[in-house]
Amino acid sequence: MIDIHCHILPEVDDGPKSWETAEAMCRMAAQDGIEHMVATPHANDRYYYDRAYLTSLLQQLQQRVGPSPRLSLGCDFHLSFENMQAALQAPERWCIANTRYLLVEFNNFNIPPQIDEWLANMCTIEVTPIITHPERNPILQKTPERVLQWAAGGCAVQVTASALTGSWGDRAGQLARQFMKKKAAHFLATDAHDTVRRPPILSQARKVVEKEYGAEVARALVEENPASVLANRTLKVF
Repeated sequence: MIDIHCHILPEVDDGPKSWETAEAMCRMAAQDGIEHMVATPHANDRYYYDRAYLTSLLQQLQQRVGPSPRLSLGCDFHLSFENMQAALQAPERWCIANTRYLLVEFNNFNIPPQIDEWLANMCTIEVTPIITHPERNPILQKTPERVLQWAAGGCAVQVTASALTGSWGDRAGQLARQFMKKKAAHFLATDAHDTVRRPPILSQARKVVEKEYGAEVARALVEENPASVLANRTLKVF
C-alpha cells in the first residue's frame, strides 16, 4: 500500500515532536503493509514550508529507517488566498515529489469565494488538486455537493482511512461513504500525526472498503491510484 498523506517529519508541524516518534511511525506503517509514504508537512499561516529544508529532513529520516517504507515529499497545502496565488505561479514547490499532483486542504471556518475558479485554473495548467479529507470539514459536511462538483471538474478526492472505521464520528463516516458511492473518492490516506491518536494505519480501512465495495475498489484506493500519483499518471476511476 501507499500512503499519500501523512505527517511523519519531526518538529516541523503538528506531527511528531521527535525523531524517535517519526521513526516509530515509519515502522508502524511498514508493519501495516505500507511500502511508500508521502510526507506532507503543513503549509499555512502557522507553519512555513521550506522545500529544501524539508527535503533534507526527509533524507535523514530515510537513512534512519532504512529502505522500508520508501519516503517522498509532498505538502498539506492550506488554501489561503496567498497560497492560492503562489501555487498558480510555482505549483512544483508544493506538489508531491516531481509530479503535477497537489494535496489541498480547506479551512474549517471559511472557504474562499474564488475557490471554484482557482481549482479550475489549476486543472487548466495541468496540476491536479487532491482535496484532502472533505468528509471531516465542517463546511463541506453541510455542502457535500461541492465536492462532487469539484471531482467532476477534474479534481481528485482523498478520504481519511480512519473516517471509515469510526474515528471521526458518524457524519464523517457517512460522507466518506457517500463520496465512495458517487465515485468521487480516489484515495484512502492516513493523515497520520502520531502513533496513538492518529496512527499510520491503512489496512483496517482497506478491509472495510473490500467488504462494502469490493477488492478492486480497495486496491485502487490504496495501491493503484497512489502509485499513479507518484508516477505522474492518470488516476483510475472505478
